[in-house]
Amino acid sequence: MRYLLTGGAGFIGSSVIRHLIANTSHHVVNVDKLTYAGNMESLLEVSNSSRYAFERVDICDAEELERVFSTYKPDVVMHLAAESHVDRSIDSPAAFVETNIIGTYHLLEVSRRYWLKLSAAKRGTFRFLHVSTDEVFGDLGQARERFTETSRYAPSSPYSASKASADHLVRAWQRTYGLPTLITNCSNNYGPYHYPEKMIPLMILNALECKPLPVYGQGLQVRDWLYVEDHARALCTVMEKGKPGETYNIGGNNEKRNIQVVEEICDLLDLIHPASRPYRSLIEYVDDRPGHDYRYAIDPGKCHSELGWSPSETFESGLRKTVAWYLDNLEWCRRVQEGKYQRNRLGISGAEVA
Repeated sequence: MRYLLTGGAGFIGSSVIRHLIANTSHHVVNVDKLTYAGNMESLLEVSNSSRYAFERVDICDAEELERVFSTYKPDVVMHLAAESHVDRSIDSPAAFVETNIIGTYHLLEVSRRYWLKLSAAKRGTFRFLHVSTDEVFGDLGQARERFTETSRYAPSSPYSASKASADHLVRAWQRTYGLPTLITNCSNNYGPYHYPEKMIPLMILNALECKPLPVYGQGLQVRDWLYVEDHARALCTVMEKGKPGETYNIGGNNEKRNIQVVEEICDLLDLIHPASRPYRSLIEYVDDRPGHDYRYAIDPGKCHSELGWSPSETFESGLRKTVAWYLDNLEWCRRVQEGKYQRNRLGISGAEVA
């Protein structure tokens, strides 16, 4: 099959592409604008594959999207392109509205027009998978329950509000026009190639440089963590087995307070890369973020019972792999932090606290 994947140079998108090329016979076209978070170095291992193609295209450019669809004739669309950094959305929300809402609208419309022109058989197998977030559900607070596919939407930040808006558009295009869409809502991802401003890589890299490890408030916020390669497998499973019109929650069953995550990173580094003093001594508490949700937790039961997917990694095993990867790839991190990957597209072409 021919997969058209938006945002494929990003953290999750690149993991999906590496999975598809390594473990399937599918063809993949990567559509990415290459913003600050898009890094083609994350795709070096697949860049020479005859089953991989790259198009530098903004999803807000409908004309260019039409060209890509006409050229590659995809069987499925996996939509991962998004502005995703909460702190950035608080400071500059316009880019989130433009990409996450307007961009999703253009992609839906181009997909719908393309789908209508397909043969009856092709229309029957075409799929549009929209990859969303658990943050659209808002804050669980002290409640013991977890988010399900029927949880009410209550986004707290400009980022989560823009993703919630996109979810509503996708459902409307399925209900109104019959476009065969699916939606996934996923918990926090971590793993190799994560942009260094995100929490886990930031803590690893700051610790290695003996810099402060900034933690919002007292670090009591709870998040459910999922290893990115497990997420990539889940998305492919939803694409292959999911029912159009349905939503599937993807989670790791790994709820951790932010301070626990930072402390576990410190303890791992103490074991495998010891410094002159314990890394926990670098932890510093800073003023909390505006509108900071207390707890997110995903119930992935539907994905497990209906599609047969479950995560392979525990948080402990995934975190150990992640820390080891960053220790082995400090040069990649340095190039990202210095912005060299943006100045050199390899011919293919702010920091978050806990």
